[in-house]
Amino acid sequence: MDLALAEARAAAAAGEVPIGCVVVRDNRVIARAGNRTLADRDPTAHAEMLAIRAAAAAVGSERLVDCDLYVTLEPCPMCAAAVSFARIRRLYFGATDPKGGAVESGVRYFGSTTCHHRPEVYPGIGETEAAGMLRAFFRERRT
Repeated sequence: MDLALAEARAAAAAGEVPIGCVVVRDNRVIARAGNRTLADRDPTAHAEMLAIRAAAAAVGSERLVDCDLYVTLEPCPMCAAAVSFARIRRLYFGATDPKGGAVESGVRYFGSTTCHHRPEVYPGIGETEAAGMLRAFFRERRT
């Protein structure tokens, strides 16, 4: 999670919402990304989406069955669906997102009967730092 938090800090430094993600396979980071929705002018350029795309390219497959994903914020519905479609083995996330999350909050995507694959989910990893970074980012935007 430390590497995902570093990606979140880099995203914040670039003016993006501070969310970072890494994908790990065989105890090795194969992909990492921070949010780039503004830089890419792409509403789908969430950290998870970018990291999943990079991991799939690195592995040479759309199936990431033996991969774990670490992200600093609870995934939104789009990212939760991508985690499921990629067949990510384990999902570790930092802060919960009561407004936009889709794992423990909101639609709870993995609990849906239409969900094809449910990863093991481990919430609250690095939660204090991840939530603090987000609060500080948005506090600065409001003043």
